[in-house]
Amino acid sequence: MVKIKPKRIVAADLSHSVEEMKNKILGKISGEEALGILIRLAEKDPKIAKQIKKEAEQILKKIDLEEICKDVFLALDGIDVKELWDRSGHSRYGYSSPEDMAVEMMEEVLDPYNKEVIKYLELGMAKEAKLYCMGVLKGIYQYVQKSESEFKDWATDVPEECFGYLLKEWKKRTKNRNDRNEMNKFLEKECSNWAELAENI
Repeated sequence: MVKIKPKRIVAADLSHSVEEMKNKILGKISGEEALGILIRLAEKDPKIAKQIKKEAEQILKKIDLEEICKDVFLALDGIDVKELWDRSGHSRYGYSSPEDMAVEMMEEVLDPYNKEVIKYLELGMAKEAKLYCMGVLKGIYQYVQKSESEFKDWATDVPEECFGYLLKEWKKRTKNRNDRNEMNKFLEKECSNWAELAENI
């Protein structure tokens, strides 16, 4: 004899299956696909667009200066000198000295962090841009002071140049005197050996 499930049990089973399928789909989509979905939802419904904006702002405002500093330090400290040797020298594109390649490799590592600072500035999030920039600058400075990386020996002046470049880009886009003064005081305390360089940029 075939047993027939009560309607509410069938509905519960169906609801569970739908929920399970939804979780599987959400767990499998890529970041690019998720972004596409958010854009489509925002275009279809102004209320959803407003909610997405609110959630995005909450996420973007979570800036941990010390965590960024640590990330930058570890990223720079993790550059492998063996990769430097592999990438320098003669190639079909010409010759690259280890010193020139060291510049390129360090710039590659720092580029995503620099772009984050500019992104915050372009979004009008001046406070967050300042804090993020402080974290990156401190991370570069600590790399010079504390890293025992062999790669660092091939990039003697590069960290200071990268430090100066980012600070210059930030100052160029930041006209608020209080923010500039706060940055100078922060660098004087946390990056004392480069404080004079920072003030002259």
